[in-house]
Formats: sequence, structure tokens, C-alpha cells
Amino acid sequence: MNDAVKNQALVDALVNLPEDASEPEVSNIFASKLFNFLGFEENERVPEFSTGTGTQAVDHALRQNRENDIFNQTRTNPDVLVELKARNINLAAGSKGYKEIYKQIKRYLLGENCRSAKWGIISNANHIQLFRKHGKVIHPVTVCLEINSENIINIATLIKEKIDKPRKVLTVAVYNDKGGVGKTTTIVNTAATLSLPPYHKKVLVVDFDPNQRDLTNSLPIEPSTPTFFDCLIDKNINVRDVIKPYNQLINFRGGKQKFGFHVIPVHKDTDWNDIGQKITFDRLSKKLEPLKNYYDYIFIDSPTNWQIFSQSAVYAADVVLIPVKHLCLASLENAAITIKEYIPKVQQVRRKNQDFGPMALPIFFNGGNMSEAQKRRVQIHINQLIKYAQNNRNNKFNLTPYFYPRYTTGKNMEIFELRHYAPIASSTFDGVPAVYKNKIAREYYKSLVKEYFLQ
Repeated sequence: MNDAVKNQALVDALVNLPEDASEPEVSNIFASKLFNFLGFEENERVPEFSTGTGTQAVDHALRQNRENDIFNQTRTNPDVLVELKARNINLAAGSKGYKEIYKQIKRYLLGENCRSAKWGIISNANHIQLFRKHGKVIHPVTVCLEINSENIINIATLIKEKIDKPRKVLTVAVYNDKGGVGKTTTIVNTAATLSLPPYHKKVLVVDFDPNQRDLTNSLPIEPSTPTFFDCLIDKNINVRDVIKPYNQLINFRGGKQKFGFHVIPVHKDTDWNDIGQKITFDRLSKKLEPLKNYYDYIFIDSPTNWQIFSQSAVYAADVVLIPVKHLCLASLENAAITIKEYIPKVQQVRRKNQDFGPMALPIFFNGGNMSEAQKRRVQIHINQLIKYAQNNRNNKFNLTPYFYPRYTTGKNMEIFELRHYAPIASSTFDGVPAVYKNKIAREYYKSLVKEYFLQ
């Protein structure tokens, strides 16, 4: 079937689909033509695919056939999961129906039989949205797009292009408007953990906090010429020319082995105010673009204060990781502001191109050992923040998923905690990430990467 025929078939499907089409009709009339358009033949589709989460099945799973591996025969390793609804189910962003199907597709993508899945699609033939899965992280790639017979080809083309050319990297901005929450320590040790077996991930860390330079100072790396900020100002300088390798020979599993990651350091003798006036908030994102099929992860160390450098870091990110301190209520309050005000502002800018923009990950307590009494006090304060955001008529926002990601009818208020451990804090003075020297520190950060990044 040539492209013109596929295009017309998809348009005709929407034209002929009843306004009150049931879910089976949406599947048989519309989705089947969408799958053809996206390049999936009949034997590359499995309806009612078992996700491996109990008896739950997603409406459709898709994967290109491989040599001696016909997908609808082997029924393994799907690439795309598709969940559909009837046309009378409202899937406009923020609606009850949207929230329910969003939870569904996330749950299915994390199913045991869906570890290979990289994409999720939701649709009712009135709206459609594409989600990406990177390890354990699931984030919207497009906004929830309204579709009709006039725009369906453009929107389906956008989705097809993203599926056909997936990015390898997940870009993570680590940010809290409050200082002293351990952003740099988190980045360095998370990068080091991901570089170790069994993960063997390629990781780049970016020092984008020019005033503090904590990341650069924590590692024995000196910036050279050209500097990163020369690179930001001069479009002709290749970003690869400012990347430095960091490697460490460590005792690991009974022998000496070399592990490491890459670093973009910052130079101390630079007029940062001048540079801040010369760059636009999207310059960092554009400079990192050529690297996004080389690295598995890029972590950006973001400065406090919502100014050009922190805005640029969040704009460049897929997700934002927000550490807080349980004894610092300001860090909780600033986390709430970041989630409900700052990140949505960046999303609005990126959505001009139908891009969803960065998504906040749930907060975590960094370097604390809370007593039960302290935990109760923190919960009271968090509950107040959540209630205030929900009752704010000018900017009503549900903070619950970001503070209590496991919250259900059972009221699970568990928040991930990276416990205090002295060697983690003191490793800054040694120029070596704690996880490269200390097994306990390594286990702590393994728990963090499993909680947030790895399935």
C-alpha cells in the first residue's frame, strides 16, 4: 500500500467514523488505518496484549517483524502499546477520562511483558497523545492533540517520525530553588552508579551552575579552551570539544576496574552576567541536541533562583528531579513552586511546537534520617501545600502525585528517602564519587536509580 493510499484511508476512517463510535468501532475503523499509516502490518499487531500485570491487557501492541520473529506469532517484546476509548469518553487534557487512561497506559508500559516497549499511544479518535518510556520514566512527548479529518495526516506524521527516530537519551535537570539540598552530590553519584555493572550506561553531566561551580569543583577536571560558555555563545563551536572524560580506577568485585562518565565543566574566569544576557533560554537545549543519540543519560546541575540558567536547564530537560531536605521546609515549599509554577511555564513555551515539555518526577528526601515524629511533621506540612494548591482558584493544581507517588485509596504517603551517610557527604573533598569507593553508598544510589530511572 503506497503512502497516498494510506493517507486517504486514514482520512476516510475519521470521516466515516460515527460521532458516538464505541471503543470496538474506534479500534476497527480508525486505529487499524492509523497502524497502517504508522507502518505496522497486520501481522505486526497483537490485540488484547497481556501486559504481565495480573490479568491486565492493553488494547493493542505493535512491533516490526524481525527475521524469524513474526510479532503476532511470538507475541514478545512489543515496541508500542495503544490504549483506546469510545468517542464519548472525554480525553481532553485534564478531564477525568484523560486522567484515567493516562494511569492505564503508564501501568501497562511498566508491565513485565512490556519491558521492551518504548512508546504508548492513547486515543478515542477525537484526541491522541504519544508517550515515551525510557527505563522506568514515562513522559508525554506530545500534548494531547485534538484530531479531525483535516489535521490527522500532519499529526500522525509527527507521531510516526518520533517513533521511527527514537532518541537514546533521557535528559534530567536536577533543580530546587532552595540551595543546600544536595543537587550536585545527587548528580555525581547517580552518574557514577549508572556507569557501573550491570547498567553500563553512557552518562554526561553538565555543570550549568556558573556561580557555584560545585560539580566542576567536586571532580579533578579543569575546563580548557574553548569553554562551554564559549560554545554557548559561538554557534560554530562543537559541543563535543568542551566535554571531558572522568575515569576512576576502583576496587570492584575483587579486582581493579576503570569506570567513569563524561563532564561538561565550567570555567571560573568568565563574566556570567554578560553570558546570561547573550544567550537565549533554548540555547542549551540546541547545543545538547547532537548528543542525544550518544548518551543514555544527561544530567544538568541547575542553579538556584529562577533565572536564565535554571530556566535553560529545565527547558532542555525531559524530566526534572527535585531533591528536598526533610528539616528544611523551604525546600518543600520551593519544590511545590517549581512543580506548579515554573515547570508549567516552560511547558507552555515548548508546547508551541506541540511538544509536551519537561515533567517533574516525584520529590525525594536527600540525606536525611527521619524519626517518626519528624515524618509526621513533614507530612502535615506537605498536606498543607497540597491543600493550598488544590484550593487556589487562580492556579488550581494537584501536587499529590509529586509528593505522594504511591498515594491510593489506602493513603500510602511513602516518599523515597536517600538516607544520610557520612562518606557520601565527605566524598566531595576527595574528588571521587562515594559510590566508587564505598559499597554502602553504592547500594543507596542503586536504590535511587531503581526508584526513578531503571525498570
